Amino acid sequence: MAKIDWEKHIEGWRSSGLSQALYCRQQGLNPNTFSTRLRAHRGLPQAAGQSLIPVRVERAVSSSEGLVLRTSLGHRLEVPATVSPRWLAELLQCLG
Repeated sequence: MAKIDWEKHIEGWRSSGLSQALYCRQQGLNPNTFSTRLRAHRGLPQAAGQSLIPVRVERAVSSSEGLVLRTSLGHRLEVPATVSPRWLAELLQCLG
């Protein structure tokens, strides 16, 4: 029995525009197993391929200036250099 590449099927389903049931029927997959694998996939960290935020790293003139985040839409967020890296990571995860 061949090993099923669930990541490939999840991405294939997402790009297909089909319902889960129809995609599974066309691919010969068990819909309940597919749903279970999809739930597990969604529980993975953001970096596992769900979405990416483009980031440009620039050298700061002074470490006391902090961090400035700019989006392609022109939004700007300034945070002090003393901000907790954990808090910043949680913020970026929420914004993603």
